[in-house]
Amino acid sequence: MNTDFSILSAMLLFLFVIDPFGNIPILLAAMKGVASRRQSQIVIRDGLIGLVILVAFLFFGAEFLALLHLETESISIAGGVVLFVIALKMIFPSPVSANTAPAVEPFIVPVSIPMLAGPSTLATLLVMVKSYPDEQQGLLIAISAAWGISVVILAMAPLLNKILKEKGLAALERLMGMLLLMMSVQMLVNGVRSLFTHTLSAI
Repeated sequence: MNTDFSILSAMLLFLFVIDPFGNIPILLAAMKGVASRRQSQIVIRDGLIGLVILVAFLFFGAEFLALLHLETESISIAGGVVLFVIALKMIFPSPVSANTAPAVEPFIVPVSIPMLAGPSTLATLLVMVKSYPDEQQGLLIAISAAWGISVVILAMAPLLNKILKEKGLAALERLMGMLLLMMSVQMLVNGVRSLFTHTLSAI
């Protein structure tokens, strides 16, 4: 494995981007009126669909990027910017409307997409695939671990909401946002540093 790659760091990055604690209020609103036992079944079912989407992007993301002729440096810089924006939204979240419950039982939306396999997670996965093309096995372990932790947290959403309350959940989301902010800045620095190195070596 590359010395720069860490399964633990990649797993934490995916976990922060998925942000299961921040998704708990949205999930509870979407599950309003659904029996507690059925809620866990829905999370597991839609969670598996989300995992299939993530794994598909992991193994076919490189081909997608190759079609766009994107370089590693541009992917790293763009990914850092995207994660920076996500982190700011986690630290300074917009209020969640309490009137978001659907009339029918949720299916795929919102658990599979966008909670687990949303645009932010897929974009981050594409960045990692491009940055570490020889680390598919490590990335598979990292994304699977982050997915598993997220599904467990979402399945325990009613219990966690009772224990942590709204302020506790908000504090956890802001903490994850701060950590993600630092990781996004590091990704930006790595991309810019690599870009300058390649530019200077080409002169």
